[in-house]
Amino acid sequence: MENLASFISAFIDLLSINVILLMLGSTALGVIIGALPGLTATMGIALLTGLTYNVPLEYTFTILMGVYVGGIYGGSISAILLNIPGTASAAATALDGHQLALQGKAETAIKVTRLASIIGTLIGVLALALLAPPLTKIALQFQSTEFFVLALFGVLICGSIAAEDLSIKGWIGGLIGLSIAFVKIDNIEGVARFTFGNPNLLSGISVIPAMIGFYAIPEVIKAFSNDDPLEVTEAKDISTEKVNVLMTVIKKFRVIVQSALIGLGLGALPGVGEDVAAWVSYDTAKKTSKEKEKYGKGSYEGAIAPEVGNNAAIGGATIPLLTLGVPGSPPAAVLLGALTLHGIRPGPMINIESPGFISQIAALILLAVVALWVVGVILAKPMTKILKVPKVYLMPIVAALSVIGSFAIGLSMFDLTMVFIFGVLGFFLSKMAYSPAPIVLGLILGGMIDETFRRSLIAHNGSFSSFFTRPIALIFLILIVLTIAKQIFDNRKQVKSKV
Repeated sequence: MENLASFISAFIDLLSINVILLMLGSTALGVIIGALPGLTATMGIALLTGLTYNVPLEYTFTILMGVYVGGIYGGSISAILLNIPGTASAAATALDGHQLALQGKAETAIKVTRLASIIGTLIGVLALALLAPPLTKIALQFQSTEFFVLALFGVLICGSIAAEDLSIKGWIGGLIGLSIAFVKIDNIEGVARFTFGNPNLLSGISVIPAMIGFYAIPEVIKAFSNDDPLEVTEAKDISTEKVNVLMTVIKKFRVIVQSALIGLGLGALPGVGEDVAAWVSYDTAKKTSKEKEKYGKGSYEGAIAPEVGNNAAIGGATIPLLTLGVPGSPPAAVLLGALTLHGIRPGPMINIESPGFISQIAALILLAVVALWVVGVILAKPMTKILKVPKVYLMPIVAALSVIGSFAIGLSMFDLTMVFIFGVLGFFLSKMAYSPAPIVLGLILGGMIDETFRRSLIAHNGSFSSFFTRPIALIFLILIVLTIAKQIFDNRKQVKSKV
């Protein structure tokens, strides 16, 4: 009750006109950043952190948390409208969200995912305010062994659910992503791997140029190679849509709670973040759904689950950041730098050195939730007008934004080269029905899989026993085996039915 009272008091203290206007503006900026290819929440926070050096502490984190919440949601907008996730965590949303847009339900899909995002973030806020200590204790149980099997599980389920026909294609995509992630200097031994003497590859291949290449460029190529582009019509009955949005979300209450718990749990694990939370939420929702056949074809449930999961992970990722000084996601890692810059030392002593700060951050995220609703109401309908723009005009803009987004990260021409290479590769892979999602996730988690596996072996003198003797790792291994076995059984059954 003491935590709840502190949280309510912090929220009331924030209700000033300056903070409210600043939160509305920063959340809107976050939504725009998240929706533009290449401009992620992480990048938005990073760019603004340096600009807030002389800004008062209260206003600084009003800006940063608004961009964080808005950016994670914003990625779903371009994922739904264009099948180009603005952020990696929105890749799962694109599977069903874009199919809904192709059916003329773009505005409804945006409204549904917005409400789902708000609910997910709200649940994350409550967890941050009330459940930080217990969740942190669970996160402390994770060591290299657990992180390895968790990351491998994430890539595996992504491959299973993203493949259009055979799961093996999704797993091959995951292996392609893992292979790309291995191109860099090995962080453990300091040896260059697969760089072929190119100094640009020593630091590895950036995720954003690769994601833009695999998602955006193939869409641009397809648009200009198709003589009869698919036309999308808007839903006609707006008043009915408004009622259906609320009812649709209410009917998916079980999926919302389930996905929120997954997002909280995975968000609280250091380094895992919103991307894995979105995919695990989507996969779990599909496995527990009574409408499995609708997934991948335009399921509102399939759009809701990843959005609840990745937004609930915001609160989850902030828990280890503030209580342990260990960020739970890439945006949280940038926030760690902002905390240090402003003299806040996260860790077990934060409640003593900066009393009430955790409650203040939780209250700011709650205020960002309200701002997201307001901003979403204003932007939802105008954003759907993108579908009315002829592709001959729209796709050059997408291509230009893709180039700007990839170049702005490191001001590197090499990143632009990577966008082109991965774009061409992504186009040919899409022709063979390979989804880009497992490739990108493999690239994101490849470093974690490689390093945690080897560290686990080093810590146990080369023995694999820790994978079977540690309960959490064993649970994930069993899930991995069951997932593979189920997919093999389903594929054989599908082949027999065709024969």
